[in-house]
Formats: sequence, structure tokens, C-alpha cells
Amino acid sequence: MERDPDRGLDREAWPATLPAVRQLLDDGLELPPGVTFLVGENGSGKSTLVEAVAAAYGLNPEGGSRGARHSTRATESPLADALRLVRSPGRLVSSYFLRAETMHGLYTYLEANPAPDVRREPRFHEMSHGESFLEVLRTRFAGYGFFVLDEPESALSFRSCLALVALLDDLRTEGAQVLCATHSPLLASLPGATLLELGDHGIRQTTYEDLDLVRDWRAFLTEPDRYLRHLLGP
Repeated sequence: MERDPDRGLDREAWPATLPAVRQLLDDGLELPPGVTFLVGENGSGKSTLVEAVAAAYGLNPEGGSRGARHSTRATESPLADALRLVRSPGRLVSSYFLRAETMHGLYTYLEANPAPDVRREPRFHEMSHGESFLEVLRTRFAGYGFFVLDEPESALSFRSCLALVALLDDLRTEGAQVLCATHSPLLASLPGATLLELGDHGIRQTTYEDLDLVRDWRAFLTEPDRYLRHLLGP
């Protein structure tokens, strides 16, 4: 992906002031085949980037496919309008965007507008938050295509995250391309995934062992009192 030279974006205003976004606008970003995770602290630009990529690809900014038309309250940045996606030749059959913070609106839309190949759309609102997430993943994320996810672990238990890791690996095996923003060290452990860490440095490719996220969680789980004694009262 790269900056569209015919479309401007105020370089002195958010989101262009984020180091990761500025690097993208200056240098572009090539997404390799398979699964790519964007990892970083809150405010580093992970969700901003994945939402912009999804919208620039033609997917509904609040989640869904290219054909989805639901919208509640637009909160997306103008970054999508400044991007141009360039992909390798070949037809991508499937594409979908799962955005954690707008899932309930997507559920309502899907129940009212069932997919043509689905005899009876699941009653997403009658499921638990995690069950409904997994049902969307199970029924919409399959085959050779382009799939975008924004913090899917927010609704998932440990075991459900393991199920998502298996699904992402299946997508990789089928030749799909996946872009996922995450805070989960479990998801980021997927073998063969590309790990891009966002921060004050911009965007840099790293390894699982070198992720700040992994080091922080290991340190906390090894000695939680070391952290909690500074946060909790006597």
C-alpha cells in the first residue's frame, strides 16, 4: 500500500502525526503473503491503519464485506482516502473486515440481511459475545482472499483464541492474506506470521521474542506482585 499522490492528507493533523502513519505515507508498506500482525501500545495507530486499509479495499468501515451497507456513527479517520492499494494479479474471491468495537451493529445488519448462501442466519444477539465472534469468523473467513481484523481477541477466551489461531493458519494454507491488529501474545505466536511493531519509531518488523508485548506479559506472569504492589493500596 502507498500514499495516493492525487489525494491529500493534512500532514500536521491526526492521524498523519502518528509515526506509523507518517512512515506509511512516506515509504509505503508491503504486506507479504500469509498473516501479518500489527502490534503496539494503545494510540500507536494499529486500528487506524487496519480500518483505513479495509476501507481503501472497499470493505465496510464498520465491519463486513464489500456489499455491507450498515453504519451507525462514522469515526474513521480520513487516512483511507489518502491510500492506494496495489496488489498482485489474480482474483481475490473472499474479503471481510471484523472490527471488534462495532460488532453489535454488524450483528443486527447480518440478521436483517442474511447472506444468499445462508439458509438461516444465526441469531448473533442471542449468543455470548465470544460465541458470536467465532460464528462470524467460522462463516465468513474462509478460502483465498483478503481478510482484515481489528483486535478480535477482545471477545475471546484463551481457548477461543487458540481456535482463532487455527483458523488463521487455515487461511494462510489456503493462500489468503490476513492483516490483524492485536494486543494478544497468543495470536502473535502464530508460526510464520509477519510481526510489525508500531510505536514512536514508526513501523518495524520484529520477532516474537523481541516484541515488547511478549516481554511484558512474561514478566507479569512470572512475578505479578512486582507490578501490582505499585498499583494497589496496602
